[in-house]
Amino acid sequence: MCGINGFISSTNEMEQRLLSEINKMNNSIIHRGPDDQGVFVEESADFGIALGMRRLSIIDLETGKQPIFSEDQQLVIVFNGEIYNYRSLRKQLETRGCIFKTHSDTEVILKLYEMDGEKSFKELDGMFAFGIYDKKRSKVFVARDFFGEKPLYYTQSNNKFIWASELKSLIKVVEKKPEISITGLNHFLRLTFIPAPHSIYQNIYKLEANHYLEYDLTNHKYSVTSIGNEFERNQSNMDFETAKTTTVQLVRESVESRSVSDVPIGTFLSGGVDSSVVSLCLAQMKEEKINTFSIGFKKGSFDETDKSRLVAKQINSKHHEFIIDEDDLKHNIHEILLNFDEPFSDSASLPTYLVSKKTSDHVKVALTGDGGDEVFGGYNKYYVGKINSRYTRVVPRSIHDLARKGLTSLLTTHDDKRGRRFQIKKMLNTVNYDGNYYWDIISLANTESQLSQMLRPELFRDNIFDEYKAKLNIEKPNSLTDFRFIDKVISLEGGMLAKVDRTSMLNSLECRAPFLNKKLWAFANSLPEDYLMKGWNKKYILKEAFKHEFPDGFLEKSKQGFGSPVGDWLRSSLRQEMESYIEIPFLKNQNIFNINYITHLVGEHLSGKKDNTYSVWAYYCFQKWYWNIYNKAF
Repeated sequence: MCGINGFISSTNEMEQRLLSEINKMNNSIIHRGPDDQGVFVEESADFGIALGMRRLSIIDLETGKQPIFSEDQQLVIVFNGEIYNYRSLRKQLETRGCIFKTHSDTEVILKLYEMDGEKSFKELDGMFAFGIYDKKRSKVFVARDFFGEKPLYYTQSNNKFIWASELKSLIKVVEKKPEISITGLNHFLRLTFIPAPHSIYQNIYKLEANHYLEYDLTNHKYSVTSIGNEFERNQSNMDFETAKTTTVQLVRESVESRSVSDVPIGTFLSGGVDSSVVSLCLAQMKEEKINTFSIGFKKGSFDETDKSRLVAKQINSKHHEFIIDEDDLKHNIHEILLNFDEPFSDSASLPTYLVSKKTSDHVKVALTGDGGDEVFGGYNKYYVGKINSRYTRVVPRSIHDLARKGLTSLLTTHDDKRGRRFQIKKMLNTVNYDGNYYWDIISLANTESQLSQMLRPELFRDNIFDEYKAKLNIEKPNSLTDFRFIDKVISLEGGMLAKVDRTSMLNSLECRAPFLNKKLWAFANSLPEDYLMKGWNKKYILKEAFKHEFPDGFLEKSKQGFGSPVGDWLRSSLRQEMESYIEIPFLKNQNIFNINYITHLVGEHLSGKKDNTYSVWAYYCFQKWYWNIYNKAF
């Protein structure tokens, strides 16, 4: 686990200059790899190239240093991540005559590429971003894993092509301050994050998950290609009992493969279905007690540590529990939010950072339950999709509009509890008669209509999801499979995985997600949808497969999610800063927002007249990022 960087100049660069640039990039991400670093630089008559990495040593502590070279020195690789099937791949390569110098998964990637070229990338099961310099072919290949667990940014301008695990590295070596991407801005203020291929900056992109970039050093052009098909809908005829048995087998196999480590390992245990299943499987595989970690809030409506405590007792783990309030975040919130390098407003990033920080005091690797909802159909928003389909068939639009108008005031909430009234109001606001409701459901910050009022007219973009509709061939999503595919491409890559990667790596902790496994994904896609969601029972097959391991009814308990009461904090410890972001001179100078709309929206929230947590928190996170980048020296 580490971070990688790369720098190509299409003009002849002195080796010392290349070394200086790559060291700047490496020094920006020491938190991703405090144990070691490595660089490679080469100058030629036509170009200069530099590769760099920072390493957090997890596997092959002694011989896994990077960069790694092929026997003939014609291939060079830097790698960030873990390849979980590297041992089986290594055995296959050894039968083909390959000889290994290290025990690292990095060398396996390089040998596999040496034998089979870029088509070998589809054989990798893991989380990764890597760069391979192929001197014989005068090409560079940069690849990103199937789900997008590991980040990868890139840009090309003037005579440079640059790539990096984090934006902060890339920004260190670009020639001038980038402009804000209007597309990226619109995505953030809809979703609370920016999905690949976009970033907050013009001409800086994220490599999409399950894709590789091929850069030609002869003409200095690049192309981006999919590694393989991830959206097959081939349904099997497997009966439910066989599917249950297969579910247990595949989940256990995945937990086992993701528990390979030469350093201490534990689990995040929230008490929900996914983290409970992962913790159970790991505990059953280990002879000694495993470490489990959970975090809770002093505010009761956000605290669910009783569930994690019950599971820890059930599996007999060494349980670590951390209870926090806003005082615990006062000194960290600036660092947490700005470490994303672009606006990011999923409030779960705050407790995820703190549990990562506390966990890193005990272990270097933590397994998580991330991805279980996308793979097995576990989100409440999947209900809403079903409800919308049935509701709009029965209730005429005119009656719905009247009902929503009449109920709005009754359902108005005044503090950040996110209880039943909040949920009903959100559902009513996402009902859509045009077949586009799921795009509004995933828009956690603002709907398209709200955003059209928030931004200045020339900055607002409608139909921002059209490129994803085309990629997925889903114009009007109406099935659980549609919803899950959309989430894989947008919400998982851009939101969940970015949150976990940045907050854990800021604490030099490696997080692994057993549910993010290509075999599990393909298996779930092959099942009838009612195996995943039976009536209103979410993750039905996963819960049925493991329910005998837990107390009766435990896996059916509702779980709120890993959020933070940021709406309340905006009215208290963050209030003064929030008020500075709606000062009229500042807004006029910024020239991005509709001043009347934004001051009313924020004012309503701060006064307690109405809870506008999601919209206002997104606005706060954007302005904090903006102030740091554009109101300070670049």
